[in-house]
Amino acid sequence: MPKGMTYAQAGVDIDKKSSSINALVKHLKYKRKGVGKPLDIPGHFAGLLDLGDRALTLCTDGVGTKLLIADALKKWDTIGIDCIAMNVNDTICVGAEPIAFVDYIAIDRPDARVTSEIGRGLEKGARMSNMTIVGGEIAVLPELVNGFDLAGTCLGIVDKKRIITGAGIRPGDALIGLPSSGIHSNGLALARKIIERNGIGYRKRVKGLARPVGLELLEPTTIYVKQVLKIIGKHQVKGMANITGGGLRNLLRLKNGVGFQITDPITPNPVFEVLQELGNVTDQEMYQTFNMGMGFCIVVRGKEADDVLRTAGKGAKIIGRVTKSRSVTVPELGLEYTVY
Repeated sequence: MPKGMTYAQAGVDIDKKSSSINALVKHLKYKRKGVGKPLDIPGHFAGLLDLGDRALTLCTDGVGTKLLIADALKKWDTIGIDCIAMNVNDTICVGAEPIAFVDYIAIDRPDARVTSEIGRGLEKGARMSNMTIVGGEIAVLPELVNGFDLAGTCLGIVDKKRIITGAGIRPGDALIGLPSSGIHSNGLALARKIIERNGIGYRKRVKGLARPVGLELLEPTTIYVKQVLKIIGKHQVKGMANITGGGLRNLLRLKNGVGFQITDPITPNPVFEVLQELGNVTDQEMYQTFNMGMGFCIVVRGKEADDVLRTAGKGAKIIGRVTKSRSVTVPELGLEYTVY
């Protein structure tokens, strides 16, 4: 087995992905005028549209190669939760409440069993987010798709005076981490390659895990909607980040000119420890590929951190502080990230 496996070796190069995004976005220059014009908040997790006293948010995402594990186990009833979660967790980063959702399934052939199970997950995720699924699309594409893909788009709403942009973040502010349920829906390309190259079947139990490895990888993404809306309803929050693809690099999207020092990280879930050992993956690679136990991060004033923790509930903890460094660092592991 290759030493020091990386996300790029598994087929996902984060830097090349960023270049591809930039190559696309540089052409997208037209902006609507009047009602529904965009509010320019660059680099954030959801786009905002001006509706006068309120703003609408839009974001879109999918489940990724987690679908291949669902296929291997013939278990599709949780991936709808992932699809909802990946979208609503971005929506709440600007203080918006998710209100509506549409899903998109591209499939090589109609399969009522698969779509029924997907529907159960979507319904559960919508209930957990207090959000209506108002429509969707199933496209049958036999010459284009091998298997199926699942994605969605979320609509949210927020009072313009309550939009959270990160602009008020200052050195000395506290970072509060919310625990993840596991791998969520990012980094699965690397996780799958590690499992495959070790000759481990998804139904096999691995030392260190309480369930077969496939079920550990399928654990649904945590939906933070109700928890976060409760926090921002009671406290002054300066910024929020969904820790998805790019890991700790996501913090750098909150504000230019500041840094984030992680002095007391949340203990990673056992699945990350198992994957790191099996793939001989470096800490640097792990923390820029996976959430490593922290699925969401909230920035508040230092003196308010303890009150926010009480509202956040079980598992939340102060993980560090904002600095002047212009990077994300984890001193105890010798890690530093300077670009998203």
